[in-house]
Amino acid sequence: MNDLRLAFGPVPSRRLGRSLGINNVPAKTCTYSCVYCQVGKTLIKTTKRQPFYTPKVIFNEVKRKLEEANVRDERSDYLTFVPDGEPTLDVNLGDQISLLRRIGIPMAVLTNASMVFCNDVREDLLSADLVSLKVDAVSEGLWRRVNRPHHALNLSAILNGITKFVRDFKGTVVSETMLMDGIDYGNEFDKVAEFLKHLKRLDKAYIAIPTRPPAERWVRPAKEETINVAFQAFSSKLGPNRVEYLIGYEGNAFAFTGKVEDDLLSITAVHPMRREAFNELLRKAGADWSVIEKFLHERKLMELDYEGNTYYMRRLLNRT
Repeated sequence: MNDLRLAFGPVPSRRLGRSLGINNVPAKTCTYSCVYCQVGKTLIKTTKRQPFYTPKVIFNEVKRKLEEANVRDERSDYLTFVPDGEPTLDVNLGDQISLLRRIGIPMAVLTNASMVFCNDVREDLLSADLVSLKVDAVSEGLWRRVNRPHHALNLSAILNGITKFVRDFKGTVVSETMLMDGIDYGNEFDKVAEFLKHLKRLDKAYIAIPTRPPAERWVRPAKEETINVAFQAFSSKLGPNRVEYLIGYEGNAFAFTGKVEDDLLSITAVHPMRREAFNELLRKAGADWSVIEKFLHERKLMELDYEGNTYYMRRLLNRT
């Protein structure tokens, strides 16, 4: 069984159809430590770009995973950089995208946008087909409370970097704004919508809520009333056709590539799975629940309850 787990899926994505994920940054290395993060609190908070894996290692892992999936007619609509941390911290990101172009599948990068003020980061992202940018807040206080950024980061520089990137990017660009209960948003939705409006060629603005166990236990999804207020604010600035909810469960259509233990551990390293999704994957594999019990006993998986559902997440190596 491969210990690197640099590629996982394909998994169902609410934005990308069927996405084969690329885990190009070790857990949990990030510029932020968002209170709602689905893979837990940040262990290494940094703004220094560095090499983690060589482009060839990433390419080989992606190719291997695609071959396993293709044997079972599991399609991949996108190759998606969506690691356990911030993908743009990988100084090899641009070279990896260039090498993966040989495969012929569109490539997406889901980034928290905190590094787009850097010229080299924007240059790397320009070679992707789709880029998703996090814009949870444009006000300093709320940004710090929700995203808990590295001390060296500057919100104004980040917003300026986003503006420059969207101006130059030729592919599909979307934004994502996470909403939680217990936050006094005031007129923040109007401010965020105004910022997104001035990006001009933003293809879609997604309004999201936490749907998986968050880093902080107090985090809960925003109430319907709050979501509606945000939707109305965004729609008034961007038009209703450019705003969508990202609040539903993505379903149980996780791929089985023939190695059920490898599949379960690689997916849950980045993408916690609900119990019913596990059951569906086990059914495809002809396996039973003893596989999960084994992982729980070996402390490779952890069981979490959230909003009335049971999730399973892979334990990080340096987390008890």
